[in-house]
Order: sequence, then C-alpha cells, then structure tokens
Amino acid sequence: MGCVHLYCGDGKGKTTAAIGLAVRAAGAGKQVVAARFLKTDQSGEVEILKRLPEVTLIPCEKTFGFTWKMTDEVKREAADYYKSMFETACCEAVKRCGKTEDSRSRKIQNNETCDVLLVLDEVCASLSSGLLELADIVDFLDHRPADLEVVMTGRKPPEELLLRADYVTEMEKIKHPFDRKILARRGIEY
Repeated sequence: MGCVHLYCGDGKGKTTAAIGLAVRAAGAGKQVVAARFLKTDQSGEVEILKRLPEVTLIPCEKTFGFTWKMTDEVKREAADYYKSMFETACCEAVKRCGKTEDSRSRKIQNNETCDVLLVLDEVCASLSSGLLELADIVDFLDHRPADLEVVMTGRKPPEELLLRADYVTEMEKIKHPFDRKILARRGIEY
C-alpha cells in the first residue's frame, strides 16, 4: 500500500525531508519522480538528483518570480505551466508503476506492483497561490495506483490534503537566520 506524506509548516526542512526520502527510496532501488513547483532548477539538490539513475526530475525551466509580485497575466501563464508540470509528473509516476490510465474514466489498470515515489515539492504553496487546482490534486490522489507513494510539501495545506495524508509532519520555525537579515545560502537553504 502506498502512503501519502505531507511536510508542511513555516519552518525550514520541508523540501529537505522530501529529498531525503527520495534519496532513501532511490538507494533502496525504488523509482522516484520529482516535480518542484515555484522553484528554479538552481537549488543544490537538483544536481545530485540528476546523477541518480532511479530519479526522474521534471524540469522547471521557467521562472515567474514571487507569486505576490505576479501580474494577472503572468499568474495565468504560471498556472498553465505548473498544471502541465503536475500532469507530467503524475503521468510519469503512473507509467513507471507499469500502469496505464484511461483518461476518460480516470481508471488505473494494474499491470504489476508499483515501486515508485512521487515527490510534489511546494504543491501546497502552488495551491494557496492559485497556480494549481485542488480538484486536480485530490482527483489524482483519490485515483492513483494504490501502491504509489506520494510526498507533498508546502505551507498551509488545505484540509482535503490533510485528510488524505497518512503522514503529516509540521515544521515549525522557532528561529531562522533570515530573522537577522541573513539571506538564503546556496547548499543550505537552496
């Protein structure tokens, strides 16, 4: 049985936990599909993940800036882009499970056991920013292969995701260098 993991909260460590689990899964011979929303491919974890043959990283080739600075037009473009990334990641994970999906009925045809971990990094922030639709994510979770493991990260997850999660870990910020005006450091925060 595949479980759903949710790393949320305002503290550092959500992506770090998800990537750590991805590396653990790859080390155990599982296939990993990872999509990173609202981020560029300049983060340190991207380069190491690309070197792991078990990991398929859905590239994030476009950047749209901070969500609160986006114009309505840029927000629509970003939403289309991230929806496509989400669909690509989900289809790739289902395909790697050795399963096929009938897109008209959302039925998953089981061909073999699935040994895949799907990471949807910053999916919650994409939802709260209006760049992904909750209905699409819920539909995927409710109709995914039963043995597909899914990891989601981000702040303020909606109740519908909390209800579907088997693991919920909240990272709480107690103290952070940013509070002292220390900017994000490569290899530590990104």
